[in-house]
Amino acid sequence: MDAQGRGRADDIDPADQWVLNPSTGEYELRLTPSVPQSSVPGPRRAASRAGAASRAAGTKAGGAGGAVRNGTVAPETRPAPGREVPPQRRRRGAPEEPPPGRRGRRPAKKKSKAKKAVLWTGGIMAFVVVAAATGAYLYIEHLNSNIQSVSDDGASTGGFSKDKAINILLIGTDKRTGAGNDKYGDSGSAGHADTTILLHVSKDRSNATALSIPRDLIVDIPDCPTTQEDGSQKVIPGETGQRFNKSLGQEGRTPSCTARTVTELTGIKPDNFMVADFNAVKTLTTAVGGVEVCLGKDIDDPDSHLNLTKGEHVIEGEQALAFVRTRHSVGLGGDLSRIGLQQQFLSALMRKLKSNDTLTSPTKMIKLAEAGTKALTVDSQLDSIDKLKDLGLELGKLNTKNLTFTTVPVIDNPAEKVKVTVVLNPTTAPQVFEAIQNDVSFTEVKQQKKKEAAAVAARLKGTKSDASEVRVRILNGGAVAGSASSTLTWLQTEEGVTKSENAGNAPATLAKTTLEYAPDQADQARRLAAIMGLSGSAMKPGKSVTNSQGLPTMTLTLGKDFKGAGVSLTAPTKAPDVEKSTADKVECAK
Repeated sequence: MDAQGRGRADDIDPADQWVLNPSTGEYELRLTPSVPQSSVPGPRRAASRAGAASRAAGTKAGGAGGAVRNGTVAPETRPAPGREVPPQRRRRGAPEEPPPGRRGRRPAKKKSKAKKAVLWTGGIMAFVVVAAATGAYLYIEHLNSNIQSVSDDGASTGGFSKDKAINILLIGTDKRTGAGNDKYGDSGSAGHADTTILLHVSKDRSNATALSIPRDLIVDIPDCPTTQEDGSQKVIPGETGQRFNKSLGQEGRTPSCTARTVTELTGIKPDNFMVADFNAVKTLTTAVGGVEVCLGKDIDDPDSHLNLTKGEHVIEGEQALAFVRTRHSVGLGGDLSRIGLQQQFLSALMRKLKSNDTLTSPTKMIKLAEAGTKALTVDSQLDSIDKLKDLGLELGKLNTKNLTFTTVPVIDNPAEKVKVTVVLNPTTAPQVFEAIQNDVSFTEVKQQKKKEAAAVAARLKGTKSDASEVRVRILNGGAVAGSASSTLTWLQTEEGVTKSENAGNAPATLAKTTLEYAPDQADQARRLAAIMGLSGSAMKPGKSVTNSQGLPTMTLTLGKDFKGAGVSLTAPTKAPDVEKSTADKVECAK
């Protein structure tokens, strides 16, 4: 932060305040010695060298730039010959300074709450603040050195995009590394996928869904190509019918294997993943000064070490870790009940991160930068402050009232006499996955978005031509080989769309199946959409082309979502009715 940012040097060029210290070989911020200088964060190695030089000169820590004794500057801060500090320059166009004794402080401009909210970066606000400060390069390098990363092994999309929906996999491991964590038992554990959340942020950033995946859910773990510690590659064989938490730590599986398992389970490929251990919960909550949670009853859990009375509490550190680990004392005493506590905790943390109390505190923001970079392990596509900052800026556009927490719908495992594990609810789980795949919000969002959805749905309303009048050419734009041919046969023999033809492969691959048509072909388009089970969003008003006979025709392009001839492609426009909560409300756990 430059001097002007401190409110001390209204018209001083910040570049003039950084001079070379001959004792350390580093450039340092030099303010006038009349006012104490706040410490500037930097790498420990730089600080240790400066401290050694100070002790060697036999000085005490002084004000701005060094100690002042009897009106003289201590040796370690006196400029070397030929390196005198030039007088501070006045910025171009700035008024002259008033005479001594008449200098006043410029009134500070108040920022609106709206502008402060825009600065929010999803927990990485500190990186932006520090990056904008003069001479902060060394501190950025320090934060970069804090970041630990592991190979994504091709399990992610390669990174989020600013103009698309974002899917981030958050993996909480029960690995007991870190000070004081061995007291929780199982100290030699390699760590499991203990708490896993798939965070989906909508394309327009108006809403998000945090989908919790139960650790005791029975899944199929796919083969996992994995980068070993020595850099070599090894494929860890997959297993069927295993608990989800075995996707990490067991048989040498890394977080990339958990990401592959999530894709296998949900059909959603994460853009990036992050891993947090016990220390992350403790350090992040301490950095923000605690988060507010609520209990519907007294809890004294000897297993998690949580001892809290009924009502609201502000928790941090060890107590926060105990809160997210508690399961025997809430609900039915299982992992599903604990998931509710964890969702409440994350909602509280989100609210605290977005509060003015945090956003306006440089101390908290610096603590968050340190805690966040040390506590999280990220994939190799997200391994720098710049990348984390960009992700934070996208997440910061969210309103907490439109951040929904829900859990993969499950039922007790019917194969067990003593119910310990769960399996997917065959009815509602696919609906939840499909809603997220199609960027459907689980909360009510902007009125404008509703109007846009209504306009898209209106494309299906109106008169429909007879099937015999529908003229269409079919292209394969990402569906399995032979899809265009089988669809043509199905349309002609079973649906009566005889004026159709196979036009081969599309020039580009599409994620979604589309039907492009001219305005005068809308009746035909509605009939084909009804036959194919196409949604309004799949219908693309545009222009017609000519078929092999030179006649105007519509274009049906089968995308990656095509499931086979006769299988409806109607995407959900409304999320299924499942148990959920939003991040803007405090709900008491029972």
